[in-house]
Amino acid sequence: MEEYYEIKYHELEEKGWWFLGRRDMILRLLKDVAKEARILDIGCSGGVVLLDLKRHGFTNIYGIDTSNRAIERCRTRGIQNVFVADGRRTSFEDNFFDVVIASDTLEHIEGEREAMREWLRILKPGGRAIVFVPAHMFLWSGHDVANKHVKRYSKKEFRRVLSESGFEIERLGYWNFMLFFPAFLSRYFILHKDGGDQLYSASEFVNGLLLSLLRFENFLLALGIRFPIGVSLFCVARKPL
Repeated sequence: MEEYYEIKYHELEEKGWWFLGRRDMILRLLKDVAKEARILDIGCSGGVVLLDLKRHGFTNIYGIDTSNRAIERCRTRGIQNVFVADGRRTSFEDNFFDVVIASDTLEHIEGEREAMREWLRILKPGGRAIVFVPAHMFLWSGHDVANKHVKRYSKKEFRRVLSESGFEIERLGYWNFMLFFPAFLSRYFILHKDGGDQLYSASEFVNGLLLSLLRFENFLLALGIRFPIGVSLFCVARKPL
């Protein structure tokens, strides 16, 4: 991630609608997980997911990130058990975690299967991975370049990567359906031309409105409703017993 982009990212990830909406979905996917479960956030950035987990009563949380700046930001917020580490080589013991979370992390990694096999290794048998990735290469833009993405995923490819890495897929689907078409128009007609990123501060009203839309979609997803397309893909995948 470019330095200017990382700084900008850290400024927005705490209260920006996209980040809040994604964390809301992650917490919904964790609703049946015991509060004492050992959870790792891979690509933890400034620690906002970890802080949300802590606020919701999870007591055994860890984070890793390749950025020294991100880990220092976590530590200044009082977050313990955070380390500078590569998602392909975490250095944790075999069968250590109950859950690993990777929200918009896998797309940064060259050698995605190496990373997924590492996540499988550190999960306990029956443990779960919650993974979000950006969807559709036709949405590729300057945003992806600034964020140093390797790729965006098709649903078929995402499923294949998970299966070939040894995971059993419990759930896989699209996230952020409601904003797919505005995102498509924005990226295709604007960002493809100027090469800029897509991180910006919205007004309080717009931020609240977009967050409400995402939370409503998350509610529907939690009921089991599936959407035909979206800006992102998410999965819950299990390590075989």
